[in-house]
Amino acid sequence: MSEETLSNLLKEDRRFEPPAEIAEHANLKSEAYDRARQDREAFWAEQAERLDWSQKWDRVLDWDDPPFAKWYVGGKLNAAYNCVDRHVEAGRGDKVALHWVGEPVDDKRDITYAELQDEVCRAANALLSLGVGAGDRVAIYLPMIPEAVVAMLACARIGAPHTVVFGGFSADALASRLEDCQAKVVITSDGGYRRGNPSALKPAVDEARTKTDVVEKVLVVRRTGQDLGEGGWDDAVDVWWHDVVDGASADHTPEAFDAEHPLYVMYTSGTTGKPKGILHTTGGYLVGSAYTHWAVFDLKPETDVYWCSADIGWVTGHSYLVYGPLANGVTQVMYEGVPDSPERGRWWKIIQDYGVTIFYTAPTAIRSFMKQGAEIPDRHDMSSLRILGSVGEPINPEAYVWYRHVIGGDRTPVVDTWWQTETGMIMISPLPGVTHGKPGSAMTPIPGVAAEVVDEAGEPVPDGSGGYLVLTEPWPAMLRTIWGDDERFKDTYWARFAEQGYYFAGDGAKKDDDGDIWVLGRVDDVMNVSGHRLSTTEIESALVSHPKVAEAAVVGAKDEDTGQAVCAFVILREDAGDGGDDIVKELRGHVRKEIGPIATPRQIMIVPELPKTRSGKIMRRLLRDVAEHREVGDVTTLADSSVMDLISQGIDSGRSED
Repeated sequence: MSEETLSNLLKEDRRFEPPAEIAEHANLKSEAYDRARQDREAFWAEQAERLDWSQKWDRVLDWDDPPFAKWYVGGKLNAAYNCVDRHVEAGRGDKVALHWVGEPVDDKRDITYAELQDEVCRAANALLSLGVGAGDRVAIYLPMIPEAVVAMLACARIGAPHTVVFGGFSADALASRLEDCQAKVVITSDGGYRRGNPSALKPAVDEARTKTDVVEKVLVVRRTGQDLGEGGWDDAVDVWWHDVVDGASADHTPEAFDAEHPLYVMYTSGTTGKPKGILHTTGGYLVGSAYTHWAVFDLKPETDVYWCSADIGWVTGHSYLVYGPLANGVTQVMYEGVPDSPERGRWWKIIQDYGVTIFYTAPTAIRSFMKQGAEIPDRHDMSSLRILGSVGEPINPEAYVWYRHVIGGDRTPVVDTWWQTETGMIMISPLPGVTHGKPGSAMTPIPGVAAEVVDEAGEPVPDGSGGYLVLTEPWPAMLRTIWGDDERFKDTYWARFAEQGYYFAGDGAKKDDDGDIWVLGRVDDVMNVSGHRLSTTEIESALVSHPKVAEAAVVGAKDEDTGQAVCAFVILREDAGDGGDDIVKELRGHVRKEIGPIATPRQIMIVPELPKTRSGKIMRRLLRDVAEHREVGDVTTLADSSVMDLISQGIDSGRSED
C-alpha cells in the first residue's frame, strides 16, 4: 500500500445499544476483555474447560518455534465425542440436533442427538471397513444433506482428517485437492437439488479419478435417484452408503487423539496453480469454534434455535454449522437449497416455521434481498429472532441497517464478524450484550484475541487512520501450516511482518475516531487515485446508501491522468426500475456528496448481476478486465459464468457513462 495509509472516507454516526434483556443475561460481560488481556493463557484454559478431555493438557500454549504453534500440549480428546456423545450421556439424547430442510418443499428430517450418535457410529464403522484408519485423509463432496455432517463427524471420530470440497467445484478442482492431500476415500452423492432440479455430483468424482490415482473407494449417498450414466458405476471402487453404513453397527468407542492431531484440511478459493490446504488441528480448533459460537451469538443452547446458512464446503460451515454449534449442544436448522426456490421467501418461511432465534448469513445474500424489497420478508413472522450475524466480507452500513430493520424488526443486535479460513474462528466482532452496534464496523477483537491496524513499518496507526490488519498474538483455532508446505505457510502469512511476529493475511482496515476497526477488504482491492489510497469497500458502501441501489462493486482501472480511476458496477433495486435517464449522473453526485470529489467514479455501469464465486464473493479481477477493455480472464470459479456476458451486453447497450 506504498508509504501512505488508506484514506479515511466514510463516516458513520448511527449507533444501536445492546438490548437490556440481552445485556442483563449476556454470556460474556465487559470484564471478559480485561480478564483475557491480563492473562491470555489462563483465559484460554478456562475456555478449554467447556469441552470434555480424556487427558488434560500440560501446557496451554507452546510458542517456542513461531510461527508454528501448539495448543493444549499433552491434552487428548475426540471431536465427535464432544459434538455428540457427551450430550447423549448427559441425558439430552432426545433433543433435536438438526432440523434438516431439503430444497423440495416436503423434504424434511428432524435428527436428535441420539440418532446422530447412532448414525456417526455406523459411518465410522463403515469407513473402518473400507480401510480408513487414523491419519488417512477422506474427501467429502456432498450437498447440504445430513450425511455431510455425519461424514465429517465420522472422520473426526476415527482420527481421519477430512477435506470437504464444495459441491459446486469442478472435477479439475476436486482432483487437485484429492491429489494434494492424498485422499484415500471420497464420500459423495448421486446429486443434490438446486433450484428445483437434481444437480449431478458423482460424474465429477468419476472424472476427477481419471486425473489422479490416489482414491481407493468412493462412498455414494443416494439423494436424487438420478441416472449415473453409462460407466457411472465401478464395482471395484464405488460403494452405496445405504449398503455399508445403514447395516453397520451403531456401537463404536471413540479414541482420544492428541490435541494437535489433524482434524481437517480446507482449501482456499482458486482452482488454478497448486492448491493451498489450510490445516486445522483438533483441540485448539474445537475450543476456538465452540467458545466463539457461545460468546459472539450469546448462545443459550437450552432455548435457542440457531441457523447458519453457509455451505459445509466453506470454513463457516465447519466452524458454525458443524463443530461449534454441535459442541455446544444447540438445536439448529440445516437447509439444502438456495434462498429463492421454490419461492423468494423460502428462508423467511423456514425462520418462521422453526422459530429460529439466531441467524447467521453473508452480506451478499442480504443485499440480494434488499434488491427484492421488504415486501417478501414482511409476509413472515420472524419475531423469534433475537440475534443476527453477518459473515464473509465487510457489510455495507446500509445493508446492515436494512438487515436489522427488515429482518430483525429493529430489536436484534447484528454481529458483524471478521475472520478467515485460516483463523478457524471469529476474531473481531461486537458482543451483542456488551458492544453497541455500529453499522459497517466489526468493532474490536473479541476477548482472548489480539488484533491491530499497522502501517508499512508494523507500527499501530492512530485513530482515524488506515493500514494493514494484523493479529499480534497466537490463538487456539489458528491454522498450523499449509498442508505439506511449511515454507509457503511462513511466506504467505508471516513474512510481511516477520520482525514483529505478526500474522497478516492480506486485509486492509481502518480505525475510526473511537478506535473501532473497519475491515476494508483485500489490500489487492485498494486503489491509488491521484496519490490517495482508496478502499473499494467504502465507495461501494456509499453507492449502496443510495435508495435506488441494491449492490455495487468498485474497481480501480488504469488512468493516464490519475494513475487509477474509480469504476463502479451497480445493481439497482427492483422498485427503482431502470433508475431513470439521469441515474448515472445521480449516483456520481451521491458519491461525491458522501465521500468527496476524489472518490467520484469515472465510470458507472448499471448491470443486472455481478460476477460472484459460489461462496458469494465478488470477482473484482473480472470487473477490472471489463473496465480496462481487456479480454475477460478465467471464469471457471463463478457461480454463473454467463454473468460476464450479461455485463458486456449491458455496457454495449449504453447503460454506462464515462
